[in-house]
Parts: sequence; C-alpha cells; structure tokens
Amino acid sequence: MLVQAEGYVGPMEDLTEPSGPPPEDSAHQATWLLLTYKVPNQSSRARVAVWRDLKRLGALYLQQAVCVLPDAPHVVVKLEAVRRRIDDLGGTSFFGTLSHLAEADRKHLVDGFRANAEREYAEIVEECETKFFKEIEFERFRKNFTYEESEEIGQDLDKLRRWLDKATGRDWLGAPGRAEAEAKVAECARMLEEFENEVFEVSEQVDDGPAGPLQK
Repeated sequence: MLVQAEGYVGPMEDLTEPSGPPPEDSAHQATWLLLTYKVPNQSSRARVAVWRDLKRLGALYLQQAVCVLPDAPHVVVKLEAVRRRIDDLGGTSFFGTLSHLAEADRKHLVDGFRANAEREYAEIVEECETKFFKEIEFERFRKNFTYEESEEIGQDLDKLRRWLDKATGRDWLGAPGRAEAEAKVAECARMLEEFENEVFEVSEQVDDGPAGPLQK
C-alpha cells in the first residue's frame, strides 16, 4: 500500500550528519518509507550526488533509484530535503509509505539494513587495524616523536570517531559489529594517548639536554 507523504518546507539539513536514533522497535515496525526517483541521464554527477545523500542517511536500495528507510519523522524531513535536491537537478521523485509487507519481504528489508551496517562497522575495524595501528607502529619504529606527528594522528582519530558516529546513526536495526568497531576506535584513542606521552617525554629530554634545562 502506497500513501503519498506530505512535503516538508523547512530549511535543508546537513545530510552528512548522523540520522539520529532509530525508530523504536524498527525491526517489527508496520511502515517503511519508500523513495523512487529519476535524474537526468546526461548528468552522472547529479546521479552520484543523490545516491551519496541517500547512502549517508542509511537508505537500502531495492534496485536502481528505488530505496527504503524506516519510517520516522526526522527521516521524513531528510528525505524531503533529498527530494528538493532532485527537483533542483531537474529530476522527479515519488515519496510514500510502504506497509502490510509479507513476512519474507519484511525480513528481506531487515536483513538488508543489518548487512549494510555490519559491513560499515567492518570497514571501520579494518581502518583501525590496517592504517591507524600501523601508522603509530611506523612512527615509533622511526622514532618520529614530534608534536606535529601526534597532531596528525589525532586528526585521523577524529575522523574515525566521526565515521563511527555516522555509522551508528544509520544503524537502524542494531547490526552485529558495533561493539567491535567501538572497541577498536577506543583502542586507537588509547594508542594515541600512549604515543603522546612518549612525544612529551622526548620533548622534555630535548629541552633539558646535556646542558640542563633551558634558561628563560
């Protein structure tokens, strides 16, 4: 059953921000939000822009230009913002609610959302293990204990934290992997703290030097 949703006329929100808490008991909810759209074929940039916005919201694609999200007021607002962008790009869209699903179809949606979120958590874990951990190990190996390097690694940690926040914000149905991703990011923070302590100790030694503390 499709029912057209009423449009939202407020200001466009930042679609890069987390989508907020999932609807209560989303795995068993009665309705889902459905968006179908079409953008001009000659503009690949427009198609990618719309796709990127919807993926940032955590949308599940059923097929090309057809996607679903759990029904919640703040999601309706953000989907309407995407529709306005589609209009601005010269495209068209239809937005409504999908209800009375067969159990097999409902399970297909739930499994799809969880698989997407689980995959993103796995990517965060991989980023921690293959890049962040290795970066600190490498800087220790070459004894690059500088403030500048610790600042650069700190920026990498901030990026991981923002990524994790966004991933949990679009994890509508409590996918496996969240706890491991959170633990890995926390481990990154501990490793950075240890590295910063080493940087501080080295800087203290340099300041004191063979001739004693620097004179002020």
